Amino acid sequence: MRARALQHFLRSGGVIAYPTESCFGLGCDPTNHRALKRLLRIKGRPQRKGLIVIAQHFSQLQKLIAPVTPEQKQRMFTRWPGPHTWLVPASRRCPALLRGRHTSLAVRVTANPLAANLCRHAGMALVSTSANHNGRVPAKTARECHRLFGGRVKVLPGRTGGASKPSTIQDLITGAIVRP
Repeated sequence: MRARALQHFLRSGGVIAYPTESCFGLGCDPTNHRALKRLLRIKGRPQRKGLIVIAQHFSQLQKLIAPVTPEQKQRMFTRWPGPHTWLVPASRRCPALLRGRHTSLAVRVTANPLAANLCRHAGMALVSTSANHNGRVPAKTARECHRLFGGRVKVLPGRTGGASKPSTIQDLITGAIVRP
């Protein structure tokens, strides 16, 4: 899918399935309310849980998160780019559907070249939640995504990064590891 077509598709509320570090992810424009509702419905994920947002660069995340100190940013970049997700206080502009019942947003600068390129071509950060029905095993291939979601999502080709487990999730403020 060409960059302009991808941007239009996402800005129009489209949902995609794409390869990430460990599995295929479902994604959409993180600021599009209709797309977020659609993704949550397709996945069967409760709104209260919140979603992860990935980016190619930190700058793609800045409008969704509260300002961070230079020390906090440095701490984040000790793990980025890579499969490490930080819980960062959300900005006032961050959609409630994105953060769920939380005051923070889960964000990651991805090291997966396909996912990073996707963010670059889309011109935005993207939602990244595992491509599965809530509570089930995530899809590892495009074929599995087609089987699970049919025509409800645009499945993009590619291979996952080969990581055996999902990204670690860590609270930026407390340092607590939420998911090892």
